[in-house]
Amino acid sequence: MLSVVSRKGERMGESMGRRRPAKKSEVGLLAWVREIGLVLIVAVIISSLLRALVVQVFWIPSESMNDTLVEDDRIAVSRISSWTGDVQRGDVVVFTDTEGWLPSADDSGVTGTLRKVGEFIGFLPANGEQTLVKRVIGVGGDHVQCCTAAGRITVNGVAIDESYVAPGQSPSAIEFDVTVPEGSLWVMGDNRGNSADSRYHMGDGQIPFIREKDVVGRAKWVIWPVGHWTSLGGREVFDSVPDTP
Repeated sequence: MLSVVSRKGERMGESMGRRRPAKKSEVGLLAWVREIGLVLIVAVIISSLLRALVVQVFWIPSESMNDTLVEDDRIAVSRISSWTGDVQRGDVVVFTDTEGWLPSADDSGVTGTLRKVGEFIGFLPANGEQTLVKRVIGVGGDHVQCCTAAGRITVNGVAIDESYVAPGQSPSAIEFDVTVPEGSLWVMGDNRGNSADSRYHMGDGQIPFIREKDVVGRAKWVIWPVGHWTSLGGREVFDSVPDTP
């Protein structure tokens, strides 16, 4: 009896071994798949955090910022400025269109959903459909006026020499005299004759100022195409402008 049981056990073990052979190739493949999956998950998490907290890429869809930014440029936008409140005169900023300056975008389709996922994790540049890019001319409390006899814009009584305005464009063909509310910004495009900026939203029921809290970030660099690589400045233009009391 004991010898029979022993032999049966041996046969059973041998049979089970034949049904479930240990294949090193399968084990190696599964380990490789798990490792690649883990790397991708970590990469997505890091990319999402960088996009949310540090830098985001945007695509320029129009000519409103020519010649500083041209159509199809990709710009790197520092989100740190929005977190720290470091937005100053002369900065090129990207902001969310909460005031309805742009028509509503239809992102209900699959393509729109996939694009938003790609933008969120940083694999695709934001297409700018519900965001705009303009230059800050006045911050909270500033008195911004156009124009002097020489056709220049003044900020707090000081005429500014805007070197970034597109060649052949005047500082503004529209007259205005505004005081920027605290917590808000007066923004204009560098291509003044082709930019529906703060000047174009001064009518009844419209708000020409954008809120500081709607600023996504400060555009710091043009990163694509390679021939357009440059940093974005502009603060120096306002060096002589005094702060409001």
